[in-house]
Amino acid sequence: MSTRKVGFFRFLLLWPLSLIYKFIGDMKNFMYENHILKSKEYDLPIISVGNISVGGTGKTPHVEYVLRMLKDDFKTAMLSRGYKRKTKGFRIVEADDDYTLCGDEPLQVKRKFGDDVVVAVCESRTAGVEKLRELYPDLNVIILDDAFQHRRINPGLHMLLINYNYPIATDHVLPLGRLRALRGSKTGIWQCKEIEL
Repeated sequence: MSTRKVGFFRFLLLWPLSLIYKFIGDMKNFMYENHILKSKEYDLPIISVGNISVGGTGKTPHVEYVLRMLKDDFKTAMLSRGYKRKTKGFRIVEADDDYTLCGDEPLQVKRKFGDDVVVAVCESRTAGVEKLRELYPDLNVIILDDAFQHRRINPGLHMLLINYNYPIATDHVLPLGRLRALRGSKTGIWQCKEIEL
């Protein structure tokens, strides 16, 4: 069987699933854009670092880069959902934690920055932000890790990372393509400003 036929059959199999994924995403965006579902804004600066596609785009190194820029001048926190951890709810990450308690990336960040940065995990970003503000009323800024598709919080700044090797202009949403967000929606790439660092 030729590569062309394999690609064609893959398209036939996955295209209907991508349409379902797109429909669900469109409905979610419609509800937020028409205020059926509400986004929360905070008077505290919140920066979201995320990506539009599956796979590595260097989110954690970029979060660390932002933390290095801010930590000397501002009381800074990072909030992550704690992917693959075996605990639930809100948790402050300690340098001597096991990764099963908080996830490997938040633990890596905590061990690099120590007491210079508050690192927390919570599967609910809104609950996590509110708990951080309660515990650390002197916080100046919160960095949200992997929160681009999370619309319950409206951050002051989105930093959206893409993989140069996978151009998004010709890609499709999951599972046919690699896109987690939809091009052309208010959470899509076309509404974001491109900044070269």
